[in-house]
Amino acid sequence: MSPFYLMFGTHARLREDHNVRELLEREWASSFQEKRDELRPQAKENIAKLQQENKRVFDKKRKAAEIYREGDLVTVRRTQQVPGSKLAAKYFGPYEVTRSLRNNRYVVRKIGDHDGPLQTSTAADYMKPWLLYSDDEGTDDEGEERLETTGDLEKRVKEPQPGHSRSNVSQDGRV
Repeated sequence: MSPFYLMFGTHARLREDHNVRELLEREWASSFQEKRDELRPQAKENIAKLQQENKRVFDKKRKAAEIYREGDLVTVRRTQQVPGSKLAAKYFGPYEVTRSLRNNRYVVRKIGDHDGPLQTSTAADYMKPWLLYSDDEGTDDEGEERLETTGDLEKRVKEPQPGHSRSNVSQDGRV
């Protein structure tokens, strides 16, 4: 008996002996399968840990989507960038919510004459409420405080703050 026969169970004849090749391939496949069976549970556990960590990091800064009803006025984020749109408005609007879909998605219809598609579907992540400003001083029709307009902001910036005199203000507006 030769050492080859003891090791592989067949006599060594030629380099191209099909029995030897079959035995070696079967042995290699079985050892590969055993290693793979050992590594799969470890890989599954590592993937689960990584997914939990990714979800935790993502959810840390995530806020719940705002719920809109049919008839609400909204603005829609510009998602397609075209040449020359670097200085264009980031949102189209106003749009009216015409239908609510699943998973915080909505069908909206354009109101007025402005850029943007006539009708589109969009996610709540890409929408903001359309804010209307009233002309009254500080409150709207129901007595609620209204949002500040650009004009109000300019008036407030130009008026001196209490306790500050004009002489302390430099030309560029610094105190």
